[in-house]
Amino acid sequence: MIADIRQEFTGKTATDVEESSGILKLIELILKTSIISGGSDIHIEPTETSCIVRARIDGMLKEIFVFDRDIYPPLSSRMKLLANLDIAEKRKPQDGRFSSTIMEKHYDFRISTLPIMTGESIVLRILDKSKVMIKLEDLGMHPENYRKFRQAMSAPYGIIFVTGPTGSGKTTTLYAGMNAIKDVKKKMITVEDPVEYQMNLIQQVQVNPKANLTFATALRSILRQDPDIIMIGEVRDKETLKIAIEASLTGHLVFSTLHTNDAVSAITRIVDMGIEPYLVSGALVAIQAQRLIRKVCPHCKIKTEIPRDALEEIKPFIPSNYQFYKARGCDKCNNTGYAGREMISEVLVVDDKIQSMIARGAAKEDIAAYANQNGFISMFQDAAIRAANGKTTIEEVYRVAKS
Repeated sequence: MIADIRQEFTGKTATDVEESSGILKLIELILKTSIISGGSDIHIEPTETSCIVRARIDGMLKEIFVFDRDIYPPLSSRMKLLANLDIAEKRKPQDGRFSSTIMEKHYDFRISTLPIMTGESIVLRILDKSKVMIKLEDLGMHPENYRKFRQAMSAPYGIIFVTGPTGSGKTTTLYAGMNAIKDVKKKMITVEDPVEYQMNLIQQVQVNPKANLTFATALRSILRQDPDIIMIGEVRDKETLKIAIEASLTGHLVFSTLHTNDAVSAITRIVDMGIEPYLVSGALVAIQAQRLIRKVCPHCKIKTEIPRDALEEIKPFIPSNYQFYKARGCDKCNNTGYAGREMISEVLVVDDKIQSMIARGAAKEDIAAYANQNGFISMFQDAAIRAANGKTTIEEVYRVAKS
């Protein structure tokens, strides 16, 4: 394929090369390889001598192609053309999106370019529509956490936060939640940056800073649209948070995301952002914190014993008939020992007692202690139960869930 592209180069102008079929085939191969491997992002990075293509598979980057440097310029130009970006602009970051049908399935790709010393780094986010239309019950939540989250969603008003680091599946959870409660009788509006998946029965607003349509300005307008349920893609500043809290106190159910490590930290984060504790206590319904943990490959996993100190720590909450496994690696899992990911989560339901603790400005540790006494299942517990049931490894539990 590379030889064909080089053949097409000779005696042709730059525009002809960008239009060449060889480059299109190469792009299709990159996309196809990443999708078959189960990738979520594709990184195309030029170096002094080559062009490296890596895919993020189960949260880890893996090199899938290395090309000679001369393949990079037509490849990057063609990708920019696909997403309607300015080919001549190489000094400024650009964002765009395009769609493609691969293996008879429709995918959207979000593209971001960033000028670096050796050219431009291009990152594609693979958006698979079928993945996001997952039902809430299929997300693999702990049964008790699922019950709490489902119950929180039936609140008449208030704010529900889903928190976690970037790439922890927050958007998927929010979409699954919105899908579960969407109804002809309810007006549902979302503000997102960008709108990743389009859904029926839900009005979706795309943030556009150039047109001065920020999260805050969009939210103000949305409140005049008589909504029942509002979803805010991300709370990034005090102004947006304040409007969201006020909306939740005036009879709207609001869903949003925050970047915090665990559920209890979200309370202190909101207060630290400058919202009065009495407003927070009245508005919060529940907070779900989540991460994605890699599942051990079923084809090559081997039984193992875990160190005594680790076992002592998790013994109180794992099932009595436990069996731990360790990852080995085989052809089926690209020799990583892991195949696929699933969600671990913790759900903090804000009851009357926690409301009064927030209003009084109680310490994070006190709220956590009260929650633990009242059946709170932490992410670490959720992950440890999965390891004890043979779904993941104890190494993965400590890597992802031990804060």
